[in-house]
Amino acid sequence: MERLRDDVTVLTDSRDINDVVRCARTDSVAYVLALAHLEEAQRTGVMPGEVWGYTHEGAVIAALWVGANCIPLVPQRLTDPRVRRDIIAAFAHRARRTGRRSSSLVGPARDVLALWEALDGAWSAPREIRPSQPSMVWAQSDQLHADPRVRLARLSDFDALLPASVHMFVEEVGVSPLRYGSVHYSRRVRELIAESRTYVMLARDVDSTLTGAEGNRVVFKADVGSMCADVAQIQGVWIDPGYRGRGLSASAMVSVARDVTSRLGLTVSLYVNDYNHRAIRAYRRAGFTEVGTYATVMF
Repeated sequence: MERLRDDVTVLTDSRDINDVVRCARTDSVAYVLALAHLEEAQRTGVMPGEVWGYTHEGAVIAALWVGANCIPLVPQRLTDPRVRRDIIAAFAHRARRTGRRSSSLVGPARDVLALWEALDGAWSAPREIRPSQPSMVWAQSDQLHADPRVRLARLSDFDALLPASVHMFVEEVGVSPLRYGSVHYSRRVRELIAESRTYVMLARDVDSTLTGAEGNRVVFKADVGSMCADVAQIQGVWIDPGYRGRGLSASAMVSVARDVTSRLGLTVSLYVNDYNHRAIRAYRRAGFTEVGTYATVMF
């Protein structure tokens, strides 16, 4: 461990990482974004970021994942507000010293917003703050049939899927994922396809008269964007604007959730912007229920 101050350390020992994983697994839905990286580090021995641990009486009781995203892990079982304030203050102290390394601050809203407030302007001004993003879990409802036209994407779908993924990203984040070149984002799209983590519905599946490039157009897509030992978080959900308002998304999401549950045996989760009322209604129809609230600060 590298000592930072009395109660914050950069964790490098595998036993400490195991402690953080156990901490995060007290609420895997809330911490799946960090768990995906932590569990990968356990498997491979390669840490794609830093883990800052907050120790109390020799034990790690909270952590901050610092990578492409910055994610606070402060378990709900820590109910004393003074303890939570001390943890957030300690992480903010270190983050002010190191400067911003991440493109977003994301996770459970209470801790994300508290950490952002504690940073007190030390990081650059954010592009956007989304303070209330319902976190939802699929309850395996039978009230809506799955759409059989939804399937796992194949590598032959890549040429149609890449522009759909770019459109989704621009709509969701507000900037193009290709602004610094296409190599990294294209690789990510290919990886998700190869790992059977992307779902699609094509235009020809909706209208059998469509052929060629028009028939291959992606109408619906969704990714298992983040995954840990017991939770799969659905990301990148997108409906082609020309097909919106037709009621496709709810039954398509049932297809995705059922396949992830049966094929991977994981709890299916997602989070959504609170102002996206249409998406929230569709997710509820598909059988998703709210279990918490995320927040995101984007830079």
